[in-house]
Amino acid sequence: MNFTDRKYVLMDLDGTITDPAIGITKSVQYALTHFDIFVEDRTLLYPFIGPPLKESFMEYYHLTEEQATIAINKYREYFADKGIYENEVYDGMEIFLQTCSEQGKTLFVATSKPTPFAEKVLEHFHLKHYFKAVYGSNLDGTCSAKEEVIRHALSSQQIKDASEVVMIGDRKHDIEGAKRNGLNSIGVLYGYGSDKELTEAGADSIVNDIAALQQVIIG
Repeated sequence: MNFTDRKYVLMDLDGTITDPAIGITKSVQYALTHFDIFVEDRTLLYPFIGPPLKESFMEYYHLTEEQATIAINKYREYFADKGIYENEVYDGMEIFLQTCSEQGKTLFVATSKPTPFAEKVLEHFHLKHYFKAVYGSNLDGTCSAKEEVIRHALSSQQIKDASEVVMIGDRKHDIEGAKRNGLNSIGVLYGYGSDKELTEAGADSIVNDIAALQQVIIG
């Protein structure tokens, strides 16, 4: 399935535009030490990349909602100063964004990361100018579900025709969030979700790399 006719392209940030593994996992390590939980192998924390943080702290380390809120505050202590910059743009991503813009696509970011952090990342890597707007969660934790972020993006931009839009992401939350808003979606395997995860979530197309993504979006 190709989406060359789509006018609007929504993109997840972590695991889709940039690889934030070092910064996110170090921030999670830092937060967990507050609860005397010590995780030496950062790859065990890769499931935190993408989904809302509160949900992940509660699911993977069985923190209560109150503890998860404390963990998020601890996470941000490290992330705001250091973790945000322990990040890199995927090879070929800037060319993809530039080509989309040149072909008349209107790009948006739809992320569970708080909007100020998402904007800071994009500014740091000089990518923000490719996007018409950046939509993320609020710092108080509201609007963190991908379904809500996408809905907010669509309503803010007054986009009513779902057939003009496609969502790109690497985790099931991106695919399920798109589906709940009536959108088609593309799963990318160069991020942190598996083929099984993206297939079960109902991705309309799954691509291995950015070259394949460009083929599906631009042709």
